[in-house]
Amino acid sequence: MKLLRTIFNSRAWWIFALAVLFVVNSAGYQWHSRIDLTAERRFTISQSTKKVLHNLKAPSRVDVFLKGSFPSGFRKLASSTDDMLRIFREAANGRMQINFISPEDEIPGAGGRLYADTLDAMGLVPINLTSQLKEGQQQQFVYPYALITYNEKTLPVVLYDGSSRIISQQELNSAEAMLEYQFAETFAKLQSTQKSVIGYAVGNGEPMDVSVYDLVENVLKNDYNLATINLEQQPVIPAEMAAMIVVKPTKTFSDDEKLKIDQYVMKGGKLLWFVDRLEAEMDSLQIKNEVVAYDRGLGLNDLFFRYGARVNADLVMDLQCDYLPFDVNGNGQFEFLPWNYFPVLESPENHPINKGLGYVSSRFINSIDTVEAEGIKKTILLTSSSNARTIATPALISGRENVNASEDEKFRRQHVPVAVLLEGRFRSLYANRLSQAKRDSLLSYNMPFQPEGIENNKMIIVADGDMVLNGIKDRNPIPMGMNSYTYGSQREFPFANKSFLKNSLSYLIDPFDLSEAKRKDYMIRLLDTKKVNAEKTKWQIVNLILPGLIVLLFAFIFQWMRKQRFAK
Repeated sequence: MKLLRTIFNSRAWWIFALAVLFVVNSAGYQWHSRIDLTAERRFTISQSTKKVLHNLKAPSRVDVFLKGSFPSGFRKLASSTDDMLRIFREAANGRMQINFISPEDEIPGAGGRLYADTLDAMGLVPINLTSQLKEGQQQQFVYPYALITYNEKTLPVVLYDGSSRIISQQELNSAEAMLEYQFAETFAKLQSTQKSVIGYAVGNGEPMDVSVYDLVENVLKNDYNLATINLEQQPVIPAEMAAMIVVKPTKTFSDDEKLKIDQYVMKGGKLLWFVDRLEAEMDSLQIKNEVVAYDRGLGLNDLFFRYGARVNADLVMDLQCDYLPFDVNGNGQFEFLPWNYFPVLESPENHPINKGLGYVSSRFINSIDTVEAEGIKKTILLTSSSNARTIATPALISGRENVNASEDEKFRRQHVPVAVLLEGRFRSLYANRLSQAKRDSLLSYNMPFQPEGIENNKMIIVADGDMVLNGIKDRNPIPMGMNSYTYGSQREFPFANKSFLKNSLSYLIDPFDLSEAKRKDYMIRLLDTKKVNAEKTKWQIVNLILPGLIVLLFAFIFQWMRKQRFAK
């Protein structure tokens, strides 16, 4: 105490104070913590995320393309991204460089090439954003993406997967809640030394042409090791397949093929189905201007029914739909009109797969019902809007339907299910009905018949085979979820089909256990706009002047106390 009194009574007391401040700040930089007082734990990352970041063995770089003159919603998203990445950098022990870049900037040493050109080449489509200003509406392209580079590998991160050109506060809020998961999952993928194997089923008319270019090249091959599985020729589905995807089959599945699928599921294999129960194609409609939708006869009804779902032989029509060009007057002048057979789907946001998901486009989609299956949990992932209807097969689809406006009173069905997640311990379709010869055949491949699942399993059924196919524009494939008729026009909009596919595969395989990070939800706390405009100047003055006054007050009190002490 005598030493401290001597120091403070000397003229060099301020040198000691500065030294103490330097030591405290240095210690705080090295060892610090924070208390998260937000109700939704906004500034706290999950243990699985921390584990991923602690495993970073080399420096990483995160380039965020949200730098520019954006509306307040995207400025807030950029600020939240910065906050989250700073938390990430602390958990990664500083092994992370963060850069905010304008897409319109030139890439150094690239001969005038813009960052926007690179993002476009990677299939990262910008949002043609319409924002409301005092002066009117403003159009601009926004790239809500980040690129993470680690160990000479680079992967993109989707920061905002909005469903409208008009900024939605709810969607931006959901995007902020998803930031931790999106970045953590990408870091985990970059660290992974061995990719999971995904099987692509062939042999039942599944597409193998340019329509699966985006699916194969930009999704499956990017994130997984891809293998084709011919169900007709291959005796069994290898257990090494982490998951198998079945896309738009057109030929009937035989009992042998269904048995192979069934036993793959019983042994823990994951399945992702994109199936059209009805035959209805745009090619036929364009040639004849009408087409009759009829049942393909895929033979999958009993298999789905046993697992807990039924794809119905109907078509979902929706007032919330995509556009097609129609010759309204018959004079060759085409006009874009809504086409009710191309519903724009919504997500209930009741699961990590569809959390924060934008609108998903579909074509000639069927409805799905859930049925009783012991021990199976069913979660609806995608639905129609609240203004939909279903028509039974056989259904005549005519291009002349859009000459007149839709009869809105018929569209009264709300949120018709079209995609479902099934989870639990599945029971085999062939339990108590498989012949001994079939059992012996399976046993010869070292695959004894399994009457029920050896463990809890997952499966997703989507009643639309076109959802993950890409369109063609000028003989080139365009990104999945884009309408080839509106691509490159003012009506262009990137739907969230690819995000839904990626989220589904990630959840089915789930090698990183990051579902806790994806379950976050942020509460919207909106300000009163009228009150903000009325009191804006007052609070700006308070925020500028009050901190200075407080500093001056403390300085005055400190000087007064010194004078009183030295006067004695």
